[in-house]
Amino acid sequence: MSDQATLHSKETRGFQSEVKQLLHLMIHSLYSNKEIFLRELISNASDAADKLRFKALSASELYENDGDLRVRLSVDKEAGTLTIDDNGIGMTRDEVIENLGTIAKSGTADFFKQLSEDQTKDSQLIGQFGVGFYSAFIVADKVTVATRAAGEDAASGVQWESAGEGDYTIEGIEKAERGTRITLHLREDDKEYLDDWRLREVIGRYSDHIGIPVEIWALERDEEGKETENGKWEKINKAQALWTRSKSDIKEEEYQEFYKHLSHDFADPLSWSHNKVEGKNDYTSLLYIPSKAPWDLFNREHKHGLKLYVQRVFIMDDASQFMPSYLRFIRGLIDSNDLPLNVSRELLQDNKVTQSLRSACTKRVLTMLERMSNNDSEKYLKFWNEFGLVLKEGPAEDMSNREKIAGLLRFASTNNDNSDQTVSLADYVSRMKDGQDKIYYLTADSYQAAKNSPHLEQFRDKGIEVVLMYDRIDEWLMSYLPEFDGKQFQAITKADLDLSKFEEEGEKEKREETKKEFESVVERTKTYLGERVKDVRTTFKLSGTPAVVVTDEFEMGTQMAKLLAAAGQDAPEVKYILELNPEHTLVQQMADEADEETFGRWVEMLLGQAMLAEKGAMDDPSQFLQAVNSLLTK
Repeated sequence: MSDQATLHSKETRGFQSEVKQLLHLMIHSLYSNKEIFLRELISNASDAADKLRFKALSASELYENDGDLRVRLSVDKEAGTLTIDDNGIGMTRDEVIENLGTIAKSGTADFFKQLSEDQTKDSQLIGQFGVGFYSAFIVADKVTVATRAAGEDAASGVQWESAGEGDYTIEGIEKAERGTRITLHLREDDKEYLDDWRLREVIGRYSDHIGIPVEIWALERDEEGKETENGKWEKINKAQALWTRSKSDIKEEEYQEFYKHLSHDFADPLSWSHNKVEGKNDYTSLLYIPSKAPWDLFNREHKHGLKLYVQRVFIMDDASQFMPSYLRFIRGLIDSNDLPLNVSRELLQDNKVTQSLRSACTKRVLTMLERMSNNDSEKYLKFWNEFGLVLKEGPAEDMSNREKIAGLLRFASTNNDNSDQTVSLADYVSRMKDGQDKIYYLTADSYQAAKNSPHLEQFRDKGIEVVLMYDRIDEWLMSYLPEFDGKQFQAITKADLDLSKFEEEGEKEKREETKKEFESVVERTKTYLGERVKDVRTTFKLSGTPAVVVTDEFEMGTQMAKLLAAAGQDAPEVKYILELNPEHTLVQQMADEADEETFGRWVEMLLGQAMLAEKGAMDDPSQFLQAVNSLLTK
């Protein structure tokens, strides 16, 4: 068989299993907002035009004597078809198989685990996943795609066709024009999209901001107003890049629709900021804060960043150089007049203009969040619940904005009797007691573990608020956040904790006497435990608990050790200090015990309880149980 015959041979191929699931969902579930299929297909056509414009910077022959980029819509009412035709970059046979037969993204399985019967939730997920082409099957029972890559000869065209079930066909065709033509064979219930007025309405709503002309074939009318056979292509959108227009001329709905075009998200953004800057650097930025976290938010290796344009020419997607990793949820674009048109990712990395734009965009986002937190606490709480964990990466990554980021963090605290993270550090500082110069905090595995920690007892007695931190990242966060508003942070699980300034003088003297009287018990306990603990001390910070374990100021804490272990790293052994409450009945019973063997069992029980409260586990549970059982039977 000749090469030409092989090229044009028809082949049937099966979809990737995830595509089958997605198509089933598109066809059977997403009825609530069918018209979005048109937005997605026009958006893809616009992207194809952007990519051609960029490649043509170094290879102008790709324009093939036709530099007027556009997308055209036409209908055939008899055949029941709607066609979307662009003259963008087009696709090769391999690209068609990769783009239309598979979902070539990591984490696909995780995405489908989240799919449910909830149509609203699924439409958001699909938007977050960015699979807009398949939305064609919401209204079509068959889709035909004819495409040819720019710069290739007419004989290298490719036709792809599928009924949205288990397979598709692909074959070589002759295609004189570059670009992609998508023909939708509309279902009977969706023939409304053959009407001129309906297409104009949808395009006016969703695609007015597209930077290339969207044209529709309009038939001319005779003197009586009837359609003739003659017609012409009529532009029905502004065809001006939205970010180049004046802010005063752009409606809120246009900003929202442009976000959906940009991100392929189905939900409206929470907020946005559109700025044109002239001066040392000339650039325009349009930055959006989404309302829903993408499915791959915690994959730090996944591509993120802004769309980069240079002098209105699209250069690249996901330019991460303009946005730090802790703000990887931000969507938007930046259009610079100061970068060269042939700029690459490598050149961006160490470019001074890039660094300046990154700093400006970062501050812009933080200012947006600051305004939202001050002016709309309900909206900010929605943001925090979606993206708070990622924002907590900020103090470690961005030292120059550490104080500003700290002001945006939210936590639970003992001031509220629930796990909601609504307390800002500024709120905490405003409620500090007279004489209090530290921000007290506690990290734990869960809110319940934090709320019921014995370390809180003296703080409750003295009416001092404690910030409760129970996210896995919190211990790591606090290693990069030494202070806020001039107030140092103090972990309440550290041995150097001193609240004596909040006590009466007479109470201090009484406790010093008790401490001296209890020294012999402390020494007996030290002798029994030996190297198993770093030290044994007397404490008066407990009321209902007999003993706790703490660490020295510069010793690694329990939560950090757990964090390292979860990451598969070797963590040094944490050496704890056992603190005994001499005013507790059980400790007093232990102190009165003359028999050394029974005394040892008391020590084992108290140490085991303290370790259980601190770590949720103990090194030798059997030793603890034997001691408890022995004391109970006695």
